[in-house]
Amino acid sequence: MTLNIDLSGQVAIMTGVSGGIGLGAARMLAKAGATIAGCARKSSPAWEHFQKEQHESGKPSLFLEVDITDDEAVRHFVRQTAEVLGGIDILVSNAGANVFANATDCNADLWQHNMDLNLRSHWFISQCCKSNLEQSKNGVIIIMTSNHAISTIAGCFPYNVAKTALTGLVRSLAIEWGPSVRTVGLAPGFIDTPGNDSWFQSFPDPQAERAETKRRHPVGRLGTTEEIGAFCAFLASSYAAFASGTTYVVDGGRTALLQD
Repeated sequence: MTLNIDLSGQVAIMTGVSGGIGLGAARMLAKAGATIAGCARKSSPAWEHFQKEQHESGKPSLFLEVDITDDEAVRHFVRQTAEVLGGIDILVSNAGANVFANATDCNADLWQHNMDLNLRSHWFISQCCKSNLEQSKNGVIIIMTSNHAISTIAGCFPYNVAKTALTGLVRSLAIEWGPSVRTVGLAPGFIDTPGNDSWFQSFPDPQAERAETKRRHPVGRLGTTEEIGAFCAFLASSYAAFASGTTYVVDGGRTALLQD
């Protein structure tokens, strides 16, 4: 049997699309036929190239510069998407950032910033999209968390706390908004992005650190944004129609290790 993911006629609203996982997910959902509405704090050459490709292929798309922690900006983004593109069928709530400290030194301001960005924003945009998703025949929310929600290391507080809490948000939305809206979580591991490459560059020997990081993964490599994007497309499709209320870890086996 040939599996053909077809999201034609569906509108996907996505956050954090200017690069990395968000852009990879936008590309893969568009490849499956979805119409994309994206937001980020700022656009990027990579996103603008993607939009140009969409335009040249005759597909509409939408982009707004949005601070995902600004409630009114988020409301406006959702309203514009529904009005311009005719509705919302898929939400990929991806925007977030590493907020790394430790439990001793983290202050209240950093804690609140992390919770607003990496937890509350996912709940708020989901709530804003709820009525449109309920009107869709295939309403689905995909919340991007992290393998830090499952297994973590020192120095990743309070980011790991927010990412763990997102698994609870996934469960609650699935229970309370189903059956008209499915909610699933996706927890990527170490994905090869420009941001992570910058992290490698902070070491005295970036290539050695990259090689060691790959070694820590049972699959022997880092993940790609396209792989995470393809998983998003699958979760949004009819093939995943029985999936709701759970978070899928896609991390090359990293959390399977008891220790390095």
